Amino acid sequence: MLVPFENLPDSARVWVYQANRSFTQDELEEIKARLDKFLTQWTAHGAQLNAGYDIKYKRFITIGLDQQVNLASGCSIDTQVNFIQQLEKDYNVDLLDKMNVSYKQGEFVAHKTLIDFRKMAKNKAVSPNTIVFNNLVNNKAEYLNNWEVPASESWHSRFLK
Repeated sequence: MLVPFENLPDSARVWVYQANRSFTQDELEEIKARLDKFLTQWTAHGAQLNAGYDIKYKRFITIGLDQQVNLASGCSIDTQVNFIQQLEKDYNVDLLDKMNVSYKQGEFVAHKTLIDFRKMAKNKAVSPNTIVFNNLVNNKAEYLNNWEVPASESWHSRFLK
């Protein structure tokens, strides 16, 4: 069952998918409609899942699931990944590659491979204060409070030494 993301509890499990490019406004409208349809029908062993989504910076799709109602099963998570893979194909975008880093340059969101980000850190092109996106957050509270943080406060800090 689709619920507004803001209505999910702080304990809701989240999955963050970062795109390697920004979506156009038309693409965002289509993706929102597809997310609405997918999450309305998303189930685990036949049980409705209370889920919502958030899209930030025309680049990040975050799906949240209220596990107090029903837990995601392996099959339901596979279904979600298949949905994301279909978005990748339809919009010629990468959403599942975890070997990429997104960070802010002013208000602009930049996207680099992990190797390039590491080189940038070595060359001091990014600093401990560079805002990065920690897509490893596990729940809505972490997403709201620890997703967009200085590199020094995330797993990215290991590249700044």
